[in-house]
Amino acid sequence: MNSIRVPFVNLGLQYQGMRDQIIAEIDRISLAGQYIQSPDVEKFEKGFAHYCGTQDAVAVGNGGDALYFSLLAIDVGPGDEVIVPANSFVASAWAVAGCGAKVVFVDVTSDYNIDPALVKKAITPKTKAIMPVHLTGRPAPMNEILEIAKQHGLHVIEDAAQAVGATYYGKKTGSMGTTGCFSLHPLKNLHVLGDGGIISLNDTKLASKIRLWRNHGLKNRDECVFWGRNSRLDSIQAAIANLKLPLLDQWNDRFRAIAGRYSQELGEFVSVPVDRPYEHSVFHRYIITTEKRDSLQNFLTERGVETKVNYPIPLHLQEAAGPYPVGSFPVAEKLAKTILSLPVYAEMQDSQIDIVIEEVKQFFRKKI
Repeated sequence: MNSIRVPFVNLGLQYQGMRDQIIAEIDRISLAGQYIQSPDVEKFEKGFAHYCGTQDAVAVGNGGDALYFSLLAIDVGPGDEVIVPANSFVASAWAVAGCGAKVVFVDVTSDYNIDPALVKKAITPKTKAIMPVHLTGRPAPMNEILEIAKQHGLHVIEDAAQAVGATYYGKKTGSMGTTGCFSLHPLKNLHVLGDGGIISLNDTKLASKIRLWRNHGLKNRDECVFWGRNSRLDSIQAAIANLKLPLLDQWNDRFRAIAGRYSQELGEFVSVPVDRPYEHSVFHRYIITTEKRDSLQNFLTERGVETKVNYPIPLHLQEAAGPYPVGSFPVAEKLAKTILSLPVYAEMQDSQIDIVIEEVKQFFRKKI
């Protein structure tokens, strides 16, 4: 196998460009000794809420907890059901199960996002919420989902972990549902140096409740309202997020530019994502589909181009999900066999993009 010419990600490149600023912030906070719940966290919350166009935002320890606390805050618990797409990262499911509620999977459409027609069919008297996942950084069909939720009196919890900065009819992901849940994991378009998450919302009472959940249930240092959890974004991570937030749109533009190159050059060989006129995707993942996925991935690996499959096992076929038979959600299952994520990150060089494009073309020209 050749040495890696195009890594799937290269997190060190962004750090190199911001190293002096990041070290200065770590030094400032360390000298002050304000590691937890400092003004840096509040600054990030306000800045992120402004970015999303919401009234408030609550920073937490990770994106999974953002989903979990959102569900707890709307009183999801045993006996309730939450509708979730069958293809997502496992956090979308465990957050529901962690509340003691039932995960109700539904299939997706060819754009990887939840199918509104199937959402409607999955609603029962026990349904409490719908959790659309803006997978790959592409907005889910929120108009249809919100209308369904309105008709049935349901909450909508947006899993926007992969879609920070994406818009749908001009509205930012995370601003349309009861809450929007984001991850700041290092693989996300906006990331910190470790785990982190944040919840955007327009309900101040709900925000106050989530702030209690993330901090043991404490309303002050000594008084506990209920038994909560410990999931706070620490001050250093918040300070890093404050450095990066003003650069997010610039980085997202680069993601979109790379995706545009891929789509223009590869569309005759594989199925490529295409933005609808009312969408503005941020391409956290650039995913193609081809029946020759495994052969193509092996070919690219041999030529030093790293790729991934996001995700090879649909949620309903995970051991944790229980006994779902193969064929339960055919679109998600077919996608799992044909999807391939190509490298896409803001620091990619144009020459690396050229390599990816040329190697994919070479594969199909040789009819492997």
